[in-house]
Amino acid sequence: MPATPAEDGSSARRPRSLALGVIAAGTLMIILDGSIVTVAMPAIQHDLDFSSSQLSWVVNAYLIAFGSLLLLAGRLGDLIGRKRMFLAGTGVFTAASLLAGVATTPAVLLAARFLQGVGSAMAAAVGLGILVTLYPGSRERARAIAVFSFTGAAGASIGQVLGGVLTDLLTWHWIFFINLPIGAAVIALALPALPPDQGLGLRAGADAWGALLVTGGLMAGIYGVINATTHGWSWSHTVGPVLLGAALVTGFFVRQSRARTPLMPLRILRSRTVAAANLVQMLMVAALYSFQVLVALYLQGVLGYGAARTGAAMLPAALVIGLVSLGVSARLIARYGERAVLLTGLALLIGVLGLLTRLPERAHYTTDLLPVMLLAAGFGLALPALTALGMSGAGARDAGLASGLFNTTQQIGMALGVATLSTLAAARTDALAASGSSRTAALTGGYHAAFAAGTGLLVAALVVASVTLRKPRTPADPATIPDPVTTPDPAAASAPRSVG
Repeated sequence: MPATPAEDGSSARRPRSLALGVIAAGTLMIILDGSIVTVAMPAIQHDLDFSSSQLSWVVNAYLIAFGSLLLLAGRLGDLIGRKRMFLAGTGVFTAASLLAGVATTPAVLLAARFLQGVGSAMAAAVGLGILVTLYPGSRERARAIAVFSFTGAAGASIGQVLGGVLTDLLTWHWIFFINLPIGAAVIALALPALPPDQGLGLRAGADAWGALLVTGGLMAGIYGVINATTHGWSWSHTVGPVLLGAALVTGFFVRQSRARTPLMPLRILRSRTVAAANLVQMLMVAALYSFQVLVALYLQGVLGYGAARTGAAMLPAALVIGLVSLGVSARLIARYGERAVLLTGLALLIGVLGLLTRLPERAHYTTDLLPVMLLAAGFGLALPALTALGMSGAGARDAGLASGLFNTTQQIGMALGVATLSTLAAARTDALAASGSSRTAALTGGYHAAFAAGTGLLVAALVVASVTLRKPRTPADPATIPDPVTTPDPAAASAPRSVG
């Protein structure tokens, strides 16, 4: 039998490296867009005459489409081919970026942002799935995931800085136009670089009712959670949609347990490791909203930093995260295992938010903030380890589904962080202001409350990871989720065993 690309490391290293670069570039474009828009929102509001209530939907329209379609897009990638899904998603995102850049009314921009979310979900949902099938070995997969994680840190950092520069030097339109050459290059390189895959065929998972239930449930739930920041926990805007979303998602799982060709075979959740990794990620991402967003708000609202200076102040965190994820995490995972690296990363992140709870009203950057930025290296350890654990049971048959699930829990965690921590910070700020505290003191106290809550979420993530994730019995054992109705596929058989 001829060697597959995954088996013949010497001959396949270059094309696999190119494919990894293509996936990383597509991910960079998506993450870059997520952070670059927030910096330009005041200019967008002024130019297009957005009302204050409308402005938040420049972000929300994207988040709702992105978060609700990831799971469906991941499974469709398995069925029709992950390469096709990645190319189609990149194309939709690039075209929507052009529409957003030329928008002259709020309605057009919001429609474009929704379409950007659709394209992002299609591309992002299958990216990790392509990666794990390209790199089945544990060591090489750890290195590839480290590159993937580095891209995420770099995109968030570059977006914060680049958004301010483009908006100040040109116009806000260019924060969308910059996606055009990146998207075109990704598509051009992806055509020859990504391995062709025909997919399982729609008949293997053509569950239309399941698709409607999960998409509608996630969309309603994310819509309700997002509304908590502007409408509070009111029944009509927040609680009602969240309960509707929960009911629809519950109905989806019930249907999947009975459907002849389920959209999401529940075997994906039989792995204790995969389930635990997704839960830990949800808690971690929710907690780190307080670092990624509230620290930036503190720098601007309390210390009076401008947009560009805020981006520069956050840059050391992004750099150290990127350096650790790219240069250290894969080696540590190979030597000590994903569990040990994850627990170390979570412990460092607990230190980050713990220190932020003591942040003074008049902080000095060098003594009060820079040490916190450097401790953020814990994210560079935790995310690659979590990604490896979350994809540990993914064979070629379910790689897109596992990728979509992992990305979905990340978005749910982000939405929960936005809703709970920002609401908590605002409530505490209002209470302090009502008691006579100055504006900056009230803001600082509000952020302290959010940082403390985030610390609690990270402690919960550490406990879950410690209790549920176990060390592998033998590193060389094959890792795949048992599937009694199909024969094991070669790629899954050569992957490392799940540590659950």
